[in-house]
Amino acid sequence: MHTIHSPYQPSTNTAQNFDPAITLIRMPDLEAITGLARPTVYKRLKDDPTFPRPVPLSNSKSRGSPVGFVLAEVQAWVRQRIALRGEAA
Repeated sequence: MHTIHSPYQPSTNTAQNFDPAITLIRMPDLEAITGLARPTVYKRLKDDPTFPRPVPLSNSKSRGSPVGFVLAEVQAWVRQRIALRGEAA
């Protein structure tokens, strides 16, 4: 039986080479980490300049082209949201 490892939970074999600053995650992982649904992610991309920007994974500029998100940027955004929770009134 094979174990599937998530990109944000490295296996012991890859832990020494794991760098969130250069690890790209796809939309399902972004949704899982942020807790946001896909439509909300697109709204954040449009309206929230602090939200992590997508990295194109192909040279195509057409809608629906594959993108990834830098794991470290997503983690930093989540940490920022956690830090802000006590400031909201």
